[in-house]
Amino acid sequence: MSLMMFVERVYMGIVICLVKLFGKKPEKRYKYETFKEDVELGNSNYPMVLIQVPMYNEREVYQLSIGAACGLSWPSHRIIVQILDDSTDPTIKELVQVECLRWRSKGVNIKYEVRDNRNGYKAGALKEGMKHSYVKQCDYVAIFDADFQPQPDFLCQTIPFLVNNSEIGLVQARWKFVNADECLMTRMQEMSLDYHFTVEQEVGSSTYAFFGFNGTAGVWRISALNEAGGWKDRTTVEDMDLAVRASLKGWKFLYLSNLQVKNELPSTLKAYRYQQHRWTCGPANLFRKMIREIITNKKVSLSKKIYVVYSFFFVRKIVAHINTFVFYCIVLPATVVLPEVVVPKWGAVYIPSIITLLNAVGTPRSLHLLVFWILFENTMSLHRTKATIIGLLEASRVNEWIVTEKLGDALKGNKAIGKGLKKFRVRIGDRIHMLELLVGFYLIFCGCYDLMYGKNHFFIFLYIQAFAFFIMAFGYIGIFLPNS
Repeated sequence: MSLMMFVERVYMGIVICLVKLFGKKPEKRYKYETFKEDVELGNSNYPMVLIQVPMYNEREVYQLSIGAACGLSWPSHRIIVQILDDSTDPTIKELVQVECLRWRSKGVNIKYEVRDNRNGYKAGALKEGMKHSYVKQCDYVAIFDADFQPQPDFLCQTIPFLVNNSEIGLVQARWKFVNADECLMTRMQEMSLDYHFTVEQEVGSSTYAFFGFNGTAGVWRISALNEAGGWKDRTTVEDMDLAVRASLKGWKFLYLSNLQVKNELPSTLKAYRYQQHRWTCGPANLFRKMIREIITNKKVSLSKKIYVVYSFFFVRKIVAHINTFVFYCIVLPATVVLPEVVVPKWGAVYIPSIITLLNAVGTPRSLHLLVFWILFENTMSLHRTKATIIGLLEASRVNEWIVTEKLGDALKGNKAIGKGLKKFRVRIGDRIHMLELLVGFYLIFCGCYDLMYGKNHFFIFLYIQAFAFFIMAFGYIGIFLPNS
């Protein structure tokens, strides 16, 4: 598994270097012509665009998201803003509706839509939103989660690619994390996600015109979305599900790394764990459901099938999580206690070091935090491994969907984030995570054995990693938060 991850990272590194050095910009690879205002024709050359903003009890960010969607630069009669409110809190529901009415009074074509149930969660809301009669006027749909704030020129930078290139079904923008400096935990998240956006998405777009839709900050051609079968709620990654199905229909995807959309990272350990469960369990479950369909598909090339099945799904979504936990947290510590377990130096030192450095290349400003990132990723690997197994076996919690908590202050540019986080600074989690606790004791045992009888002198590293697991086990996040 380590070799598979190593080859994958090196391949991605080589490709991204070639793309940066010799690759053509999207405007050169595809036909791109900006729209010109024509007062005589009433800007009829602009296509009709639907903006979907799904939300659920978003008290802290609903004004920001609605304001950003309504502030997009596009002729007012050629755009429809659709707020899909699944809120269960009547007070928040009323606030969102009042905000929609406020923008409607300003001349914005905004629709406030609610359901009498939450079936399918986000996928269900988006699917229900596409059923309204006015959607038939639209050619494209842009989707933004409740904490996303697109720049006013977002549509002007994305729609031309879709209008002028009939083979493109999706244009995806990059995420920009406005609260990355909020605390150590958000810095760790930034390091992981920056690699995804800097390398994985760019490589997929440049080589096979395929990558996983991020569920937000993207624009779909509605005909591509419908041809792929529309939104399905069979997994917790409805966005990836749609992307894979559309790709199997022959549609191409384009990733714009220079177009960034502001959004918020989870600020609490509890919220982050829920998010990671969804992001890890969903792809594994989708792999189980779609592998046969991908292999038997006749519209895509063999090389693309191999890329999707092996690289996109198997190595990145399954092997990476399981190997990180089993190898680095179980097998390597076991070599201290069991001399029969022998791991060659290239497998224990060289390959992990290269993989780590290649992962960190996406966020150069955080290289000095590499040790913290390794500890953080190792502790989270247990949670992700458990979620991966749940997804593969379709066990309980396979379709668990808990909306990521958003604080909103970071999006307003407020530097004094501590105000909204004081209640979290010294806190024990809602429950003790027993698996993390057991792994922590296992590492302590291995460290004590090495201190007393071993010759490797790894006990310090084992103690530090055990301490990280204890932090995760008790849900204590004080160490991850700022002092003020």
